[in-house]
Amino acid sequence: MATLRRIFVYPIKSLDAKSVDTATIVENGGLDGDRQFALFDAQGRYVNGKRNRDTHRLRSTVDFERETVRLDPPEGEARTFSLDGDELTDWLSTSFGEPVSLGRERAGGFPDDTDASGPTIISTATIRELASWYPGIGAESMRRRLRPNLEVDGVPPFWEDRLFAGRDEVVAFTVGDDESGEKVTFEGVNPCQRCVVPSRDPDTGEEYGGFRERFVEKRRETMPEWSGGDWFDHHFRVMVNTRVDEADWGETLSVGDEVAIEETKSV
Repeated sequence: MATLRRIFVYPIKSLDAKSVDTATIVENGGLDGDRQFALFDAQGRYVNGKRNRDTHRLRSTVDFERETVRLDPPEGEARTFSLDGDELTDWLSTSFGEPVSLGRERAGGFPDDTDASGPTIISTATIRELASWYPGIGAESMRRRLRPNLEVDGVPPFWEDRLFAGRDEVVAFTVGDDESGEKVTFEGVNPCQRCVVPSRDPDTGEEYGGFRERFVEKRRETMPEWSGGDWFDHHFRVMVNTRVDEADWGETLSVGDEVAIEETKSV
């Protein structure tokens, strides 16, 4: 049985994950607290792992109740800052070597995919399979490289490829408690197109040589019969982007919930 094993939110976009046992669906279909904050440069562009390797080296812990963040740089002492103070942005600007501001969007955060702004989903087996392709990369490192929101257990590698179909279709699936009948309905939209971030060590930012080439080769070799549709114009894709209908905003997901595939629908 497919079961929700882990839930992650990323309070500050591009910084560390926070593991939670429950998460509420908020406006736009994302998870409460996920990417609620984002770092921006002077031109209004994201300061993220794609553009600045220093984001990999900075450990962060956000406390939403106290409205603080603890930052632990690779060199120097860890410090705790208020999330709404100039002291934080001054420190970040010095750390990243460029002017940095902190934006906040309480309603729906700053999703990576604005057309499919629900939580991303992947299976534990997929994470383990991907890690096995690379000497020296374990499952936890691969998990941190991919940065999923929802992780499903009890299924084979690449099971999540069942959650998308053609470009003009979505796959409905539910996450919830069968006994209580409380479920959230998702639409699986597409396989996530990966960027340079998974190729980098999540602690140091150092790039793993040949990561993309190895990924494409092995993804093509191990593609299950249920994968495909017309999404694989290239094979550097894994994990699934989703949407959640407005009717389910405010509902809650919990670790241990059953995940069930419903139907494929035209859009």
